This record gives sequence, C-alpha cells and structure tokens, in this order.
Amino acid sequence: MAAIKRILSDIRTGYMALLAIASSALVLAGALAFQYIGGLYPCVLCMYQRWAYVVAAGFALLAWILRKNPILARLTLGASSLSFIGGAGIAAFHVGVENHWWEGTSECQGDALDFSLSADDLANQLLNQPIVRCDVAPWDLFGISMAGYNVAISLALASVCLWALRQKKHH
Repeated sequence: MAAIKRILSDIRTGYMALLAIASSALVLAGALAFQYIGGLYPCVLCMYQRWAYVVAAGFALLAWILRKNPILARLTLGASSLSFIGGAGIAAFHVGVENHWWEGTSECQGDALDFSLSADDLANQLLNQPIVRCDVAPWDLFGISMAGYNVAISLALASVCLWALRQKKHH
C-alpha cells in the first residue's frame, strides 16, 4: 500500500510540475503573440512579469526531474509557487501603476539611453525605439488590463502548486 501511495504522490507531483511548465509556456506564448503579432510592446513591469513565469517554469522543471525524490520535488514545486506569487505581486503593482494609484519605477519611462553614443546615434536610438510606459494599459478586456489578468492567472497557478504540496504526504 505504501508503494502505491508513493507512486501516486510521484505522479501528482509530476503532473503538477508539468501543468506549471505548460501553463507558464502558454502565458509566455500569449505575451509574445501580443507583442509580435499584435504590436503591443511590453514595458519594464511586463518584462518582470514574464521573468517570474520563466523562473516558475524552471523550478517546475526541476520538480518534474526530481519527482522520484519527494522532498526535493516538493521544495522545487514550492519554489515554483513562490515565483508565481512573486509574479502576481509584480502584476498587482503594475495594475496600481496603470490606475495611477502610485508611481511606477524609474525604469517605467521607456528604455534607458546609451549616452556614450554620438549625437547622431543617440538621436537614432531615440527615434527607433518604442517607448512603452507602465502607466498606460495598451489593452484591456471588460476593463481589466493584461496585468490584471496576470494577477489572477499567477495566483491560480500558485494555488494549484500549493494544493499539490498540501496533499497527504506519502510514507
């Protein structure tokens, strides 16, 4: 009976890890589609939210690889859930910036300029880069911006990972 519980636990951890990886990949693919197909370039806070998914997927991949070692698999799946929670926090901050509840970071005014360039190259850099402000939501659905949806998605994925961790331990 203990062997069956262990196998089920290994499968559950593996499935949850694969779900976290696949979900992160889908969210990132959607963000890239909005950028390269829809022409909605990301601001710096959008990029930070993307990195949270990359980190969560990396930890989930480790959880899947380590699924035969329940302690390490649970630790890395827990780290994945923390990454999702961190991403939700960044997204929530971004929603506040979009709604002018507070100021964004100093990086929210667009990409930094390279002042070591010549005047002509600097002017060319200014004219050829999209300036994406964090305080303007370029897209919304039902009054909710992409950052707002990202809060919900990140929290849902963190909840799924945490649910998997709360399941009865084997042994």
